[in-house]
Amino acid sequence: MRKRNQRKNVHILHMQAPNGIAESEYVQIGGIDQWITIRGEDRTNPVLLFLHGGPGSTYSIFAAMLRPWEKDFTIVQRDQRGTGKTFRKNGNSGCGTITFDRIAQDGIEVAQHVCQKLGQDKVILIGSSAGSLPGILMAARRPDLFHAYVGTDQNSPDSTRLAHRLALDAMREARMDKGVRWLEQMGPDPSRWTLPDLDKRNRFMVKVPQQVPNMIMDLILPALLASPEHTFRDIIDVFKGMNFSLEHLFREMVTFDYNKLGNRFALPFFIFQGESDIITPVAPAAAFFEKIEAPHKEFALIRNAGHLACFAQPEQFLAELNRRVRPLAVKPQDLPLSGPSTIAAVLQ
Repeated sequence: MRKRNQRKNVHILHMQAPNGIAESEYVQIGGIDQWITIRGEDRTNPVLLFLHGGPGSTYSIFAAMLRPWEKDFTIVQRDQRGTGKTFRKNGNSGCGTITFDRIAQDGIEVAQHVCQKLGQDKVILIGSSAGSLPGILMAARRPDLFHAYVGTDQNSPDSTRLAHRLALDAMREARMDKGVRWLEQMGPDPSRWTLPDLDKRNRFMVKVPQQVPNMIMDLILPALLASPEHTFRDIIDVFKGMNFSLEHLFREMVTFDYNKLGNRFALPFFIFQGESDIITPVAPAAAFFEKIEAPHKEFALIRNAGHLACFAQPEQFLAELNRRVRPLAVKPQDLPLSGPSTIAAVLQ
């Protein structure tokens, strides 16, 4: 089954476009070799720079799923330091400092590298899940490098502990009594959680949304096993890198200081959130979005999707990118600040 699915994906990923690009290589970023893939049918198309989540969960495994996107965009993915093939190349001791600030610095280098390689001035930045944290850091620091920021599975400030209450409500509705007891035991304050607490919480939470693709069983594991670019050794290193990265980033992730960024961003700002996501729920993301000041901003729900919305509903996500974001890269223009009615219209 694995070999058959890999052969199928080799066929899907075959690139014949005369002006296309399909490259996978190590590039010196932040003083270490980091694994970067660049794929697209036309080098002149707008570039999407993906920041993966996890922490440590490489998205290069989803290349075949994103193949239809390559008609409209050139897609750049990187196994961040401490992750996947970058972890395999450098090992525990060779990955250097792993913080969201360091990942953001690396991401800026990657954007500059890609612009130079493809002869473009800017790229579109997508930050997913834990990748949305270095994503907003990059967007705030170097807006000149990006046509727009797109957050998905967006991590957001949650001073009222709304996400905790929503998770409890969802588990009660699903009659997951063990999960309810565990969340009540953990309490609502992430700063008091331990890494094992978070791991067990997520194990319960990924089982809750029954009506949408399960991010582990339906998305990550099938993609990882069917990826022609990942051997069994690579798969082992993916999991090792996830554990390694989470050990370094867990405390910063659950206590991330959004106040140091402020609410002003000097580039178009988008959030595309899975409507049934209980890992990073819609309500805190919408509240965060409401406070953002940007030249242009839009919020969209990805229907019938939970966490990892862009892989749960890749066609719908691509349609939103093409309708809302791609025009900014094809024909950059000054756009007015969106009003507060933007969210209300989406959530109705």
